[in-house]
Amino acid sequence: MFAQRTNWNLSQNKLSSALAGTLASGATVLDLTASNPTTVGLDYPEEDILKALAQPNSLVYEPAPQGMKVAREAVASYYADIGFLIAREDVVLTVSTSEAYSYVFRLLCDPGDEVLVPAPSYPLFEFLAELQDVRLVPYELVYDHGWQIEFESLRKGISRRTRAIMVVHPNNPTGHYCKQWEMDVLNAICQHHELAIVADEVFLDYSLDGASRPTFAANRGALTFTLSGISKISGLPQMKAAWIVVSGPEALAREADARLEVIADTYLSPNAPIQWALQTLLESRNAIQRQLSTRIVDNLRALDQMLDAQTNCKRLAVEGGWYVVLRVPVTRSDEELAIELLTSKHVMVHPGHFYNFPGEGHLVLSLITPPGEFREGVVRVLELVSEPKQVVY
Repeated sequence: MFAQRTNWNLSQNKLSSALAGTLASGATVLDLTASNPTTVGLDYPEEDILKALAQPNSLVYEPAPQGMKVAREAVASYYADIGFLIAREDVVLTVSTSEAYSYVFRLLCDPGDEVLVPAPSYPLFEFLAELQDVRLVPYELVYDHGWQIEFESLRKGISRRTRAIMVVHPNNPTGHYCKQWEMDVLNAICQHHELAIVADEVFLDYSLDGASRPTFAANRGALTFTLSGISKISGLPQMKAAWIVVSGPEALAREADARLEVIADTYLSPNAPIQWALQTLLESRNAIQRQLSTRIVDNLRALDQMLDAQTNCKRLAVEGGWYVVLRVPVTRSDEELAIELLTSKHVMVHPGHFYNFPGEGHLVLSLITPPGEFREGVVRVLELVSEPKQVVY
């Protein structure tokens, strides 16, 4: 009765079962996986946001496939503020980056076509691709005093069915920003194989050194679709506003714009109140990003201090985003370690296999966790991994 693409294993995984059992016992769990900025104690400009959502213009229906002019201009203004000029005509509004992926996959891929995706990276991509009948082919990010794209792996993944290369800039959870030389190589590969770049930049603004990074929205060397939105930029995931920016060789970009307009016209997804409020919602990012950036830096500093006091664990280098990767002794699988942390120490972390790390010994922690909870959680993690166990080689 149901489509094969939805033939997922819907049973609860072991970590989720352990969490349910721990909470049912009445224990308080320290959550080091926090990803929802609205629940981690930030101060939002509530009055400005609520006022912006109450504009009378919202009562008038104005169908605009790519999004209202005022909203697309707000997106263009955001890029101008961070030092890059784009035209509002190259912006297509969506309700989320997930919907933006749907648009781009539908634009580029027939059923069974392939898109290259980095590993490690965010696990949601698998579901988004399956729903669009697209096959993901991983390419490696390698670590050597920092992360970089392993281009030999990427080249080997290209087949006659490949249509695009995905990049996450910065990567979730490794925090790797694509360097200019990596962008140049990606452009050359895409030109040679007639591929597009799909760039996820939801964490672009969260560089740990405070310096701005180049955006793929300004890339002209290959047909590029840059995805972002206010979920992370402004810490407002509940407001459901995102976009695609089209760039690249002029003729290809214009044809992509025209085809995307038809796709967007079919759905007409973004609602009027959010579009009219988008300028204000984007402006609110300044206050939110200051708070989040301060917390990320403070939590990372606290983590480093605790790691300096022991020898069992280290963290991997991170350049941006909200997460940090701990390298821990391999005494069991990452999932088993995460479950033991939950059941014995009442701390929730993500095991590395959630993000397709190539081997065991990786835990992923959120740096936006409230500071007190973060510090206590890390103390408990280090306590457990310091307990003597037989190491698995």
